[in-house]
Amino acid sequence: MNKYKVGYLVGSFSSTSINRLLAKALAHLAPPELELSEIPIKDLPIYSQDYDADFPPAARALKKAIADVDAILFVTPEFNRSIPGGLKNAIDWASRPWGQNSFSHKPSGVIGTSPGAIGTALAQSQLRGVLCYCNSPLMNTVEAHIHFKPGLITEDGQVTEERTAEFLRNYMSELHAFIVQVLTVLPRATT
Repeated sequence: MNKYKVGYLVGSFSSTSINRLLAKALAHLAPPELELSEIPIKDLPIYSQDYDADFPPAARALKKAIADVDAILFVTPEFNRSIPGGLKNAIDWASRPWGQNSFSHKPSGVIGTSPGAIGTALAQSQLRGVLCYCNSPLMNTVEAHIHFKPGLITEDGQVTEERTAEFLRNYMSELHAFIVQVLTVLPRATT
C-alpha cells in the first residue's frame, strides 16, 4: 500500500476556527493511504518581492513543508466573500520567487466550512483560480461547501452527523484517487 503525505493549510488563524475542526475531521476520515499534517502559515510576514533574494525563516519553512508532501489540501473559510488574506499571503510566499513555485505539478484539493448556507463556495471558486495560475493540478470532481452548524464537529474532530461524515469520507477517498492519478502522470522527482 502506497502512503501519500498530504499537507493541509487552514486559512483561518483563529484558535476557535471551524475550518481547523474540519481539518481534524478530514484527518480522521481519510483512507489509511493518506497521512495528513498541518502546514502552519500564521507566522509569515506579508509577502514582498524584496524578500526574494533571502526568504525569512517562516517562509523557508513553508516552502520546505510543501516540498516534503505529495499533495496539498486547502481548508478555507470565506472572509468577505473571498479568500482569507493570510491564506493568499501563504500562497504568494510559496509561489515565489519567479521560477520556484512550490505548487507547480503538486496535486491539490479545496474544501471549507462556514455557518452560511453556501459554505465557502465563493472563496473556493477564487482559490481555484489562483491555484490554476500556480499550475497546481486541482481535484474538481467533488466540490465540498460544508454548512457548519454548532455541534457538527467535536473538538477532537469527530463528525456527529452521519450523512456529513459519509460525504467527507467520500471526499477524502476521491482526493486519494486524484493524488494517485496525478502522481502517476507527473511523478515526484526523487532526490
